[in-house]
Amino acid sequence: MEDNAAAPEGLDRRAELSEFLRTRRARLQPQDVGLTAYGRQRRVPGLRREELAQLAGVSVAYYTRLEQGNGRNVSAEVLDSIARALRLSSAEHAHLTHLAKPTAHKKRRGAPAQQLRPAVQQLLDAMDTVPAYVGGRRSDILGWNRMATAVFGDWGALPREERNWARLVFLDPATRELFADTWDQKASDTVSFLRMDAGCYPNDPRLSALVGELSVKSETFRRLWAAHDVREKSHGVKRLRHPLVGELTLSYETLRLADDSEQFLVTYHAEPGTPSAESLRLLASWTADAPVPRDDRVS
Repeated sequence: MEDNAAAPEGLDRRAELSEFLRTRRARLQPQDVGLTAYGRQRRVPGLRREELAQLAGVSVAYYTRLEQGNGRNVSAEVLDSIARALRLSSAEHAHLTHLAKPTAHKKRRGAPAQQLRPAVQQLLDAMDTVPAYVGGRRSDILGWNRMATAVFGDWGALPREERNWARLVFLDPATRELFADTWDQKASDTVSFLRMDAGCYPNDPRLSALVGELSVKSETFRRLWAAHDVREKSHGVKRLRHPLVGELTLSYETLRLADDSEQFLVTYHAEPGTPSAESLRLLASWTADAPVPRDDRVS
């Protein structure tokens, strides 16, 4: 099964590479990297191209071509040098490599639709006291358990295309209220994760359509997307404002599935003995007799 080939064209990889490098360069000041900042007014924010080229050990002309989106034939060693000069994180370094040196599978117009293995769904269902879900490309929600429904809402009641964190965060009022105290960070994280996908699959028409829709409907999304920040989902703490049990402080962990690195299991738990742990226990007891949500669960 393939994604809809009639959807809009994908993102412009050369433009993505150009803007990513420009925004990373703009956030650095000469003093941040050991260069002398002279008193005269600088015409551009951050480092100049010649300063960055000097730090990376490449010619100004070579770096300029790269920042203009021409990553053809650039070596891994040069990309490593530029990543060090720009002080990129590991996620940003990977994103730069994806944009500059796309592989054959990333040039396809689409990618096979993701499907959750039945054994993974069984694992989710067995975690009857732990909110958990499996996410995939484009921030799609591929599978979840009863406790995830109790905490985050009934994803099974949504059309398949709306089971997507980016849509929920920016377009769903209930999700915004749930993350009321941490919505700004949730929004920033969501866009950063989506940016990582864009680097891997710039020609994905469904990703392009999602970005286009959110850009039209949300000014905040447009601003965050233009920042070109990238991040990989890992672990942390979220504060939620649940409509039934009030404030929840939950730690989350992200585990990549061994046979599909583009699917990841996310679990949430509360510190034992805390009010949040008791609230989760209450939610588990209230939903214990509810039917396990079932549908096709295919992205």
